[in-house]
Amino acid sequence: MIKLTFCLVRLPHLTREAFQAYWLETHAPLVASVKDVLRIRRYVQTHSLPSAVSEGIRASRQATAEFDGVAELWWDSFETMAP
Repeated sequence: MIKLTFCLVRLPHLTREAFQAYWLETHAPLVASVKDVLRIRRYVQTHSLPSAVSEGIRASRQATAEFDGVAELWWDSFETMAP
């Protein structure tokens, strides 16, 4: 199993809510529409919590970066990932 993980940061002109709505309502269906062609086994979106909620967690780990979400794409093998 091959899994690619992307840490996403929204474009500066988008609010967190607008980014997450686009990602869930537009981008996810787009990925679903091409999953067979691209041989994607699984696609997972993990949406971030509001900054105020995650601030303590980031501080406790001395994390400097704040991400708006994480995307995972899974393939069965390198061969199916890059035919």
